[in-house]
Amino acid sequence: MKKNLQILVFGKAGCQKCKVLNGRLDDLLAKPEWKEFEKRYIDVETEDGMVEFCQMECLNPQRIPAFVVTQSDEQGREKPLPNRQAGEVDKVCGNSKLYQFLGVQTDYSAGGRGVITPKMIQSILYEAKEQAS
Repeated sequence: MKKNLQILVFGKAGCQKCKVLNGRLDDLLAKPEWKEFEKRYIDVETEDGMVEFCQMECLNPQRIPAFVVTQSDEQGREKPLPNRQAGEVDKVCGNSKLYQFLGVQTDYSAGGRGVITPKMIQSILYEAKEQAS
């Protein structure tokens, strides 16, 4: 099966939460049930990384790390999958779920724990699989 779903992880060097998110994704993607996904890390402190970050248009720079799921089109271009429940409170991801695209960003608000949990990651990836099928 061709891998056509990408997880774009936005982070920065020295960020412990970025390291944790990358590790959780690596552990998850090592399992056969997630074989259609590839992960690509984007350092937002580089010029190219900042351009990609800005092109997402819905990520908050104060809520790093974050990730967005994209799917390759027929020409091989990555297109973010939409959040089909935009405006609804997500039971698993809460305020971490992105509004426009399928993904999450870290919730550092008073009610947020500042953690992207394995359960949140899996919830987003299951939704991506459903959209891609």
